Amino acid sequence: MEEKKLGPHVERIGRELVYSGAIVDFYQDRVVLPDGKEETWDFVAHRKGAAAVLGVLDSGKLIMVRQYRPALDRWTLEIPAGARDSIHEDSSVTASRELLEETGYQALHLEKLLELKTTVAFCNEFIDVYLAEHLTNQREQNLDEAEVIHLEEWDLEDLLKLIYQGEIQDSKTVSAILAYKVLLNKRKEN
Repeated sequence: MEEKKLGPHVERIGRELVYSGAIVDFYQDRVVLPDGKEETWDFVAHRKGAAAVLGVLDSGKLIMVRQYRPALDRWTLEIPAGARDSIHEDSSVTASRELLEETGYQALHLEKLLELKTTVAFCNEFIDVYLAEHLTNQREQNLDEAEVIHLEEWDLEDLLKLIYQGEIQDSKTVSAILAYKVLLNKRKEN
């Protein structure tokens, strides 16, 4: 999709790597604003991108994972997700792998729901979000060494309530659940 020019020109005149991490790199950009002023902006570069997957059981229940998130210092309720193994890996492969690793389920039908940019103010991370249907349980979870993930099955309406109560705040999870609700409504109309 071609990007539309929506405003006056902002020019990046410099980028300095401040810190290189395992998943992201932190930069400081020097930019010239339309009025000629120079500013320093923080930029976080996500190295590979990610995929997330909303698994729907034949019963209609949604598979959710509860995991501890150090950035928030609390447990969160989310859809399974993870980083691509390389910048060349198709995100559908990532989504299938994460579903299998985190839940033990494999999908006969995988459909892209959304493409997200998670935090556009300072980060270029993208997450492709998939819907997984016609699931079969293949095995136990196969988690990374540092992962502690509990599986839960939820009704869509209960998850929607948690979103509107502010209890589910994870952007990929909120987006996936709301997009799924819209998709179900469209399916009912057809």
